[in-house]
Amino acid sequence: MHHNLSLITTFAAALGFGLLFGMLALRLRLPALVGYLAAGILIGPATPGFVADVALSGQLAEIGVMLLMFGVGLHFSIKDLMDVRKIALPGAILQIVVATLMGIGLALGWGWSLGGGLVFGIALSVASTVVLLRALEDRGILDSLNGRIAVGWLVVEDLVTVLVLVLLPAIAGPLGGVGADSTRPLWQTLAITFGQVAAFVAFMLIVGRKLFPWLLWRVAKTGSREMFTLCVIAAAVGIAYGSSEIFGVSFALGAFFAGMVLRESELSHRAAEESLPLRDAFSVLFFVSVGMLFDPMVIVQSPLKVLAVVGVIIFGKSLAAFVLVLLLRYPLNTALTVSASLAQIGEFSFILAGMGMQLKLMPAEGQSLILAGAIISIAVNPLLFKAVEPLQKWIRSKSELARRMERSEDPLALLPMSTDHAKLSGQVVLVGYGRVGRRIARDLAARGVHYVVAEQNRELVEELRKRGVPAVAGDAGEPAVLIQAHIARAAMLVVATPDTFRVRAMIETARALNPSVGIVVRTHSEGEADLLRSEHAGKVFLGEHELADSMTQYVLSHLKAEAPH
Repeated sequence: MHHNLSLITTFAAALGFGLLFGMLALRLRLPALVGYLAAGILIGPATPGFVADVALSGQLAEIGVMLLMFGVGLHFSIKDLMDVRKIALPGAILQIVVATLMGIGLALGWGWSLGGGLVFGIALSVASTVVLLRALEDRGILDSLNGRIAVGWLVVEDLVTVLVLVLLPAIAGPLGGVGADSTRPLWQTLAITFGQVAAFVAFMLIVGRKLFPWLLWRVAKTGSREMFTLCVIAAAVGIAYGSSEIFGVSFALGAFFAGMVLRESELSHRAAEESLPLRDAFSVLFFVSVGMLFDPMVIVQSPLKVLAVVGVIIFGKSLAAFVLVLLLRYPLNTALTVSASLAQIGEFSFILAGMGMQLKLMPAEGQSLILAGAIISIAVNPLLFKAVEPLQKWIRSKSELARRMERSEDPLALLPMSTDHAKLSGQVVLVGYGRVGRRIARDLAARGVHYVVAEQNRELVEELRKRGVPAVAGDAGEPAVLIQAHIARAAMLVVATPDTFRVRAMIETARALNPSVGIVVRTHSEGEADLLRSEHAGKVFLGEHELADSMTQYVLSHLKAEAPH
């Protein structure tokens, strides 16, 4: 019997070459995603030799899109977004508008239609969450304020992209593409689209958020790990497919809401953990299939267009974000970190490009240009993160304007004149008001110890001042912030932020202004802890060591209490 093995051949080639080139990318200190795209180029129709089945790889990529969007929904936190809403929401939307206009300008200059330019511009405006999370984790700043702002910014970008994916088929006709139904007027098409989306969202919020977490609990009670994993994946793919068939919305939106409703369950962390291997495998297939669509000749035939695209991604939208963050009165370090985070594009750009091709809005050259821009920007992105600290020092030393924009006439950067001066002598200067900082502040207040908070998150500073807590906004690595916190008369400096990027600058300022000040520092790195101790940075607490010591003390005291007398 003759068997058609194209599915198995495509699957094996995509995973095998993805593994090989992913390992090679990691050896070259590049994100593995670059390797997956390169593997796709190798087995695609644009290069000689073995060619995988493009149609089948496209269907496998659809599953990858579902699982990627499911993961985004599963990790989507409204609370995390609300914590940084005053910078992430306006910043992300304005940056998308600026970058999209840049993309439209390029497209119109190349003779494309307005619809093609719109898709192209939006694809260039949205960064990759996958690449960003890996970059922040590698640098240990995912839980820092800068990390939370960058993630919140990209969450807003993801939500805008999901909205675009919903609306694009409805408005494709008037934009010169193949729309959902060109016989209907635009307002009617939009009304039907919003009606379908509203019906789906209502169903998921009313029925889905009760039904699917309940189902997850029922399966978990069986004690079968494989059944639990099967339930999670079936929910992700089933909801995505069902939403498309019943409500007419995209697979991406269906999978995103599947993740959101499963997040309501107390088992959401386990669901994320169990589905991770399959999500990773199919995301590899997605990136490989995207690489198969790339024509490397675009780099040879249109080098100036490729440079223009890379310029928009790395410099254009990053510069727009940099200025926006400074105008919102956040520190220079935050502006540079957000800019580096946005200087790449990834999975959502590929999804948008694919939809633009399906709807005949964008020429094939557009997809190749987006892929070229993605590969180059992702490869360069680690270097941009490494450049943040030296660039910050250079800008502060050379640009009076940047320093003025960072702190000019900012009421939150100055301690209120009404602050009781009795609380500003012998006080604790607490840098960071996250989970650790809050507990320290609560215990200090309970014992009647005065403290001043130095925090980069302006929303937290506003909240603290409303409660009567002395607080100053800014990067405590800057002398002006510690001066405002009256470090010269403080009894102790406590650095409770997980972002220890500027700790040495804080200690140097504190010691220069108050040689007798006590210093307590939190860190997560063995190497950093050893370095700080060697520099006599005061008492250094390493998270894992302190947890181990506390658990050991509890065990020993428990055993001692139970020992026979």
